[in-house]
Amino acid sequence: MTGVFAGILGGLAIVIWWAFFSRAEVSERWVAILLMIVSLFVASRLLHISIATANMGLMFIIFSVPVMSLAFVAWAVASRRLSTGLRRKTMIATILMASGFWTLLRTEGMSSDLHFDFAFRWSPTREERFLTQTNNEKMTLTASSQKGAEWPGFRGANRDGIIHGLRLKTDWKASPPVELWRRPVGPGCSSFAVSGNFLYTQ
Repeated sequence: MTGVFAGILGGLAIVIWWAFFSRAEVSERWVAILLMIVSLFVASRLLHISIATANMGLMFIIFSVPVMSLAFVAWAVASRRLSTGLRRKTMIATILMASGFWTLLRTEGMSSDLHFDFAFRWSPTREERFLTQTNNEKMTLTASSQKGAEWPGFRGANRDGIIHGLRLKTDWKASPPVELWRRPVGPGCSSFAVSGNFLYTQ
């Protein structure tokens, strides 16, 4: 969370510096800020749904502000000795690229540390790659599940992570647990579900 807030606040600090303390012409300052706002808004309308809805819809804001700020600072440093016309053209190009490249990406999920797994939006998803490897065969159990031990949804029948009516042998040295089945299930957004002889991903 420190990194998230530092990125956003740092980006806002750069905008304030550019607007009120930089040596650029006044018109150039405000045109740049307006172009940032417009380009980020347009990009937000064209995002892949995985990015547009991630982090409760806040992912684009969390990531785009520091990326735009970094790109803009890099441009400001690199363009110091360019002519006025060329500096303005490269400024426009920098802003458009810093916002537009997000429309080329999607995310396939994140870790608990907010590390996202990005990919180009046109590349095969993990699910598509998984289905290609398994040739779309049905995901069936290799051993029958016992009646009463079904797991119909996330965290079980009562959403409490407990299977009722079963007794486990706790002396695993005398009777170690036996693996009944193993099956790759591909990507899922919550968990697997077991019903009868069938295994589902959700």
